[in-house]
Amino acid sequence: PPISGYPTLPVPSPGGPVLRKVLIADDEPNIRNILDFTLHAEGFDVVSARNGDDAFTLALGEQPDLIILDVMMPGTNGYETCRRLKADRRTARIPVVLLTARSSRDDRRIGEEAGADAYVTKPFSPGKLVTAVQDLLGSANV
Repeated sequence: PPISGYPTLPVPSPGGPVLRKVLIADDEPNIRNILDFTLHAEGFDVVSARNGDDAFTLALGEQPDLIILDVMMPGTNGYETCRRLKADRRTARIPVVLLTARSSRDDRRIGEEAGADAYVTKPFSPGKLVTAVQDLLGSANV
C-alpha cells in the first residue's frame, strides 16, 4: 500500500508501451538539456552523463538502447568512450552516435574506427538527430 502523504507513481500496464532508453554524454549543460528535452518529447527515456567515464559506468548499469556521445569532452573523449563501449561484451551491441563539431573526413574515419554507428555534426537539427536515433533503433518510439 502507498505511504500516506506520498504520491503513487504510475506503473506501466502489462503490454503497454515500453520506453526506449537513450544515454546522452556531453560536457555542455545546454546541449544535454536540448537533447534531453527533444528525446523526451519524442517519448524516449533519457539518462545523461557529463563525461566519458560517467557515460561508460551508466551504460553498464542502465543498459540503454542507444548512446549519444559528444566527441570533445574533458578526460575520456567520445572516441575513446566509444572504443571502450564497443570492446566490452556488456555494451558492444548498443548503437553509438557521435555528436561533434569536428566534421573533417579524418574525424569521421576516427569515429568509424572507434565503432560509432552514426556521426552527427554540430550545429545539429534536433529533428535530424531524432531521425538518426529512430533509424538506428529500427523504428519510431511509439
